Amino acid sequence: MAAPHTAPHVSVNRPNPVSVGTIVWLASELMFFAGLFAMYFTLRSTVPAEWAAQTGKLNVTYAAINTTVLVLSSVTCQMGVWAAERFQPARTGSILAVRTWGMNEWMTLTYVMGAIFIGGQVFEYASLAHDSLTISSSPYGSVFFLTTGFHGLHVIGGLIAFLFLLGRSFTAKRFGHHEATTAIVVSYYWHFVDVVWIALFIVIYLLK
Repeated sequence: MAAPHTAPHVSVNRPNPVSVGTIVWLASELMFFAGLFAMYFTLRSTVPAEWAAQTGKLNVTYAAINTTVLVLSSVTCQMGVWAAERFQPARTGSILAVRTWGMNEWMTLTYVMGAIFIGGQVFEYASLAHDSLTISSSPYGSVFFLTTGFHGLHVIGGLIAFLFLLGRSFTAKRFGHHEATTAIVVSYYWHFVDVVWIALFIVIYLLK
């Protein structure tokens, strides 16, 4: 008698709802920044002489250095994610042995680099205000401070998320999937703000 036919077992890997929700939310944030870009190009086409007069006040070299710090922070953030995926919350060797670092060390370094970027942006704002460029001084000043300012607020939001991530890691009795998922979704957000800033840097500082 032939053996009864049994259907092969199929395992379904469902997407993590937290990751999916984060991606959907970031898509809405992308539309928000698309509106800011549209405002920038609209005003630029309306008063091009104002752009030609005001862009000379920007310190492109300084902004490039600050941008490099933020871009490199995406690298350190991803290193932290890989450590989280290995379920390694902390370093296993000396603080100088970078290869043994865990998620906490990489994410702390990312936080510091993000804070340096925000400090650099504040210094740039002060320098531009000294050159009589403020949010109320001209159409260019308005759009410049609105676009970069809203991005800066998003970076600060990311820094708060890193504090939450680190706090959760230090208080967890056992570092597991929940902590690793938190690290992954925070990295999604951080990579997003980095990519948006690269676009802003190209449009505002390089596209004359």
